[in-house]
Amino acid sequence: MEKKEAKLQEMQMLEQSLQNLFFQKQSFQMELSETLSAIKEIENSGEPVFKIIGQLMIKKDKNKLKEELETKKKMLELRLKSLEKQEESLDAQAQNLRKQLIK
Repeated sequence: MEKKEAKLQEMQMLEQSLQNLFFQKQSFQMELSETLSAIKEIENSGEPVFKIIGQLMIKKDKNKLKEELETKKKMLELRLKSLEKQEESLDAQAQNLRKQLIK
């Protein structure tokens, strides 16, 4: 009986971890979407372009700003891939535990 309770607790922890990963992934997806939108706007805009830093709006070189956004995009995509791998791993563990609990 104690083993079953321990597995139930482990299952709850896995589900909570999956939920946390979901929220993190959602946050990064929103940020990536905003970054892609900003890149598109920069490509379609003429000079000058501005970047908001804190409470200031600073004039920025269009190409440099686009490079910054492309770098940010790559970082976000890598982070999302990492989160997806973690999610797959946790999901596999959860499925394995479910099978054990059903037995």
